[in-house]
Amino acid sequence: MQSLRRVVLIVALLNLAYFFVEVGVALAIGSVSLFADSVDFLEDALINLLIFAAIGWSASRRKLVGSVLAIVILVPAVATIWMAVSKVLDPYPPEPVPLTLAAVGALLVNLSCALLLVRHRHHSGSLTKAAWLSARNDSIANLAIVAVGILTFWFATGWLDIVVGVAIGLLNADAAREVWQAARDETGADPQP
Repeated sequence: MQSLRRVVLIVALLNLAYFFVEVGVALAIGSVSLFADSVDFLEDALINLLIFAAIGWSASRRKLVGSVLAIVILVPAVATIWMAVSKVLDPYPPEPVPLTLAAVGALLVNLSCALLLVRHRHHSGSLTKAAWLSARNDSIANLAIVAVGILTFWFATGWLDIVVGVAIGLLNADAAREVWQAARDETGADPQP
């Protein structure tokens, strides 16, 4: 259990640090997909801090926290919709170089987090499942953002960025559903080390 607590604390701090990097770039270049991903970094930091606190709790308390985490995971989807709607009115393309570089940095952070969490993904039910799903989904989203950055060099449109941003929101919604289901299935077993 101490190993898992240490891992989720490291993952939380990595996510929090990169949130500040990515949100700054996203706002500077007006990128929906990068903004969605930056909000997701903040959400992941909060999830992992909650997991750090709740890891030794009883199954019923973990079930409650897992249900709350499922709702928290929806926050980036709502923020993305807000940003996408405002961007639809003026779909200018984000700057491709900072978009691509920020997405590559995010991919490296998320892959590091996924590698740290992979051996713990089946322990403590919905809590570690939430952390693992977030890191996995974020890596997939980062690959899509890198593709948007590269394609924006050739196609000067903001629509690629908007579509990927909305897709990231939908990916978060699906992760929320999976975490909610894992929380509903939480058993009375003690947490695994």
